[in-house]
Amino acid sequence: MRQNWQMWSGVMKPDTIDFIVAEADKVSSQTATTFNNKSEKNSFRSSEVSWLTGNHVIQGILWDFVSAANNNAFRVQVANKCDIQFTEYHASKKGHYDWHHDVDWSADNTTDRKLSVTVQLSDPEEYEGGFFEFSECPTPDDSSRKKGTVLVFPSYLKHRVSPVIKGTRRSLVSWFEGPRWQ
Repeated sequence: MRQNWQMWSGVMKPDTIDFIVAEADKVSSQTATTFNNKSEKNSFRSSEVSWLTGNHVIQGILWDFVSAANNNAFRVQVANKCDIQFTEYHASKKGHYDWHHDVDWSADNTTDRKLSVTVQLSDPEEYEGGFFEFSECPTPDDSSRKKGTVLVFPSYLKHRVSPVIKGTRRSLVSWFEGPRWQ
């Protein structure tokens, strides 16, 4: 059977998570937008983001997981080139991200997002709702909600974060690029 995603439950150490959160605190946050909707009022997505692109320490940590997942399952052409986003989904703002994929098929670039990675930065007791789900393949079980869990998947897979109904869900997401999909 085709492997649709790779997951390591709770592997990221607390001091690494604290480092990521501290780095995000140094950067201004903004209302999240999407490829097709750059306005701040967007019912498709409700979250606050801080961009950590260019943080080579965090990029190196993520690349280790992406590289391992690619060698184990995906075997796509991917480089250690990415954008990095710290995301907060607040229940008070009905935080969510509706069904989407991470590839901007309308972009006229020489590269595409190939492998997406998400890191769970919140304890499951800190929020309710906010489930990460896939639409076209099995969704990881509840162990994916464990703080420090890393999930890597092909960027073309449709996924979402369901509405957070209590508390705040924090995650780190990144998209590693390679030659255009053909």
